[in-house]
Amino acid sequence: MRVFVAGASGAIGSRLVPQLIEQGNDVVGTATSERGLDRVRSAGAEPVRLDLLDPAAVRRAVLEAEPDAVVHQATALSGVKFTRNLDKTFVPTNRLRTEGTDTLLAAAREAGVDRFVAQSFASARYERTGGWVKTEDDPLDPDPLASTRESNAAMRHLEEAVTGAGGIVLRYGVFYGADNDGLIDPVRKRQFPIVGNGAGMSSWIHLDDAAAGTVLALNHGEPGIYNIVDDDPAPVREWLPVLADALGAPPPRRVPVWLARLVAGSAAVMMGTESRGASNARAKRELGWTPRHPTWREGFAAAYRQPSSGRQAVARSVASSP
Repeated sequence: MRVFVAGASGAIGSRLVPQLIEQGNDVVGTATSERGLDRVRSAGAEPVRLDLLDPAAVRRAVLEAEPDAVVHQATALSGVKFTRNLDKTFVPTNRLRTEGTDTLLAAAREAGVDRFVAQSFASARYERTGGWVKTEDDPLDPDPLASTRESNAAMRHLEEAVTGAGGIVLRYGVFYGADNDGLIDPVRKRQFPIVGNGAGMSSWIHLDDAAAGTVLALNHGEPGIYNIVDDDPAPVREWLPVLADALGAPPPRRVPVWLARLVAGSAAVMMGTESRGASNARAKRELGWTPRHPTWREGFAAAYRQPSSGRQAVARSVASSP
């Protein structure tokens, strides 16, 4: 196929483009900076500079590309600093998930494209009652926390727009596997604690596995929603010490709920104590997908392994920092 990838230089896009090309596809990839365009070009794709919030430019780019399929992986999260008000952090990304999605869908429709795949998210979105591991058929949280309502609404908009148009939505787990993953520094500096009982569930996915699942969805998936997560949803109290060990960092601190709410906000408390994980059974069954890293338990070590001397140096540095 000829595949148009929006956000081709991002965390998932930069892993996806090479896999698409290896499978014999012709790829047109978009980016918003010269550095991103160079990254797309070096991966073997045709680079296009594009702002998804410019409807005329999006229409022109898609029609000129004449793609058989469109993949929407555009976000604006590179290098952002997360705050206790997640909606403020996600303002640009929320626009890409609402306005950008609508514009890209309209252009794809005009170009006669009938394969459309878009990025969404699984963790911290399902209803916080009942079982701790949810399927795609389980309800989303009907009452998100105030600081996350706009971001949840943006993801819901994307999912409804894409599936309503006969497309595929991929709810990815928490990404890991890159040198600049957002949790690396906070975990090394012991700034990411276990809150309360640490029961909040997370579902993880290595970036390479996320890309592989996307390729399969593009080639074989039926319209609908798929959780692209590993086999092992787990509470924070289990995965965080393993991640710290893989990074050569000291064990994470433990803090009471009241203190975490005061310092980090209600969203951090929810994710640490109430969040639900996601099941990948549908993706494995219907897409024939098997993650190369079936669990973060070995995936963290594979992604972040350091020589023992380096691990000790990191630990000493973190331990001596204020």
